[in-house]
Amino acid sequence: MSEQQQIDFERIAGAIEYMYTNFKSQPGLDEVAAHVNMSPFHFQRMFQEWAGVSPKKFIQYLNVSNARKILKDNQLSLFDTASETGLSGTGRLYDLFVKIEGMTPGEYKNGGKSLTINYFISQSIFGEMLTASTGKGICYLAFSEEKDKMRAELKELFPNATFREQTDERIEQVIGFFGLNWKNPEEIKLHLKGTGFQLKVWETLLKIPEGELTTYGEIAVQIQNPKATRAVGSAVGDNPVSFLIPCHRVIRSSGVLGQYHWGPARKKAMIGWEAARRETT
Repeated sequence: MSEQQQIDFERIAGAIEYMYTNFKSQPGLDEVAAHVNMSPFHFQRMFQEWAGVSPKKFIQYLNVSNARKILKDNQLSLFDTASETGLSGTGRLYDLFVKIEGMTPGEYKNGGKSLTINYFISQSIFGEMLTASTGKGICYLAFSEEKDKMRAELKELFPNATFREQTDERIEQVIGFFGLNWKNPEEIKLHLKGTGFQLKVWETLLKIPEGELTTYGEIAVQIQNPKATRAVGSAVGDNPVSFLIPCHRVIRSSGVLGQYHWGPARKKAMIGWEAARRETT
């Protein structure tokens, strides 16, 4: 993805945030395009190419009442149809499977002293992305225009690891996925640093189908700890592998989409993009 595509995503994210904030007044195409300093024609074309639907259609997916309807419809059935194996099929759009392996107590407690971690910054459909892997799987995936912030957070997770800024087979697999290369998808393995509780929450997130939403309370019920909603929220917020572990699909019970570690505009972009793709494929 080129620098121009990064600029385009920043405009798209700005437009999504503007439409979401001003949803009640239903801003028209001209107004939204002007907000991101583009002509209506070029903005409509750019947005349609990215999302597969018009801006007007896209923002309907983020409407609070729409989110509430999804939550209500999913209340009884969302997790009933999910795989019981810890693998996640993420819907009709792509046949992706993600498998989590927790780090050993030694790897976890010594700050990654025994680990050599490759990492690489690339462009994606959701902006700049840092992907990192150990010899066993992807250990970190982040989205931010602040490259130093992503590097610092990775190194904070594994303060004693050896780091190499280079790509490898596992990283290329993820880059290919975000390049929309889904012709021959393979299982993506994750190698994660987390407590037993965190790993249980992250594995439950994998069962949320692409294009669907759930709540922190429902996740707590699914891990058979219904009073742990706040702890679930913390575990969701600590998810080290964004999007592939779909913490963006967890929202507040009110239907408000809520915050996201890599920015609320990016969360809205992810939710709307998945909903649009699910409807149009």
